[in-house]
Amino acid sequence: MTQEVKRLQRRENISAALMMSPAVLLLAVTSIYPFLWLFRYVLYDYNGFVAYFTGTYNLKRALTDTVFWKSVLHTFEYAVGKLLLILPIALSLAVFISRNLPGSRGFRVIFFLPTVISAAVYSLIFTFIFAVFRGPLNTVFASIGLIKAPIDWLGDPKWVMFSVVLVAVWGGLGNYMIYFISGLSSISADIYESCMIDGANGLQTFFKITLPMLSPILKVILLLAVTTAFKDYESILVLTSGGPNGRSHVMFSYIYTLIFESSSTPQIGYATMLSVIAALIIGIVTALYLYLARKLDDVY
Repeated sequence: MTQEVKRLQRRENISAALMMSPAVLLLAVTSIYPFLWLFRYVLYDYNGFVAYFTGTYNLKRALTDTVFWKSVLHTFEYAVGKLLLILPIALSLAVFISRNLPGSRGFRVIFFLPTVISAAVYSLIFTFIFAVFRGPLNTVFASIGLIKAPIDWLGDPKWVMFSVVLVAVWGGLGNYMIYFISGLSSISADIYESCMIDGANGLQTFFKITLPMLSPILKVILLLAVTTAFKDYESILVLTSGGPNGRSHVMFSYIYTLIFESSSTPQIGYATMLSVIAALIIGIVTALYLYLARKLDDVY
């Protein structure tokens, strides 16, 4: 009997392995192999055709590349600005829509629509909105007296980061709104009814009931928001290509230009080294966030 059980277990394991093998093979081809390939070419001067072994040259160059390290600072600036705007706005919209007021379903569709549009497409639209002369934004601001002269939103170092953050918030707002709506739907209506009976107002209910009960999903949403903000670059390339003078370059937009927009030959080996450094930075930020979140759980 024992031998029969072992034989059945062996057959089940073989069947499970065979069913998992296509997914494992796909993972190996699309993720594991490129990851190993990445670590190989950090030691090479590789242009896509010929690879020359350079040892630690790429690392030494990366450590002294002021443009890259400025782009790291810009990445943090961009990420913090985006998080400070997108999360409170998304949560406010989710609370409003979750009340099932007249028209709330229509607003849900309207705010979610930007997420199904390509970042390149809506960024191109915003280049017309931010146009210096006869741009809709400058025209409206001038008509109501907010500005006396047109603002170069994408060409002025003082305004460019604010502008690209606004575009990122507009493009990603719907996703986070849906996340928050999902979290709010898990809170029982009986809890809110009890609060109303006890005489709690809207603000008290929000800060004493809604936020604490949203904390588990809020931590997940914040983690997604942090990692996404640090990896954003598509809309920046369309809006400014990292300009003016590299003021809006983030880590991955700079890496992209080294590979696809290099004036001479693609610098794939060096860009690979910068990609590893960028991944380490994001990993450190993520680990720090998870550590702080765990500490807050222990405190509260």
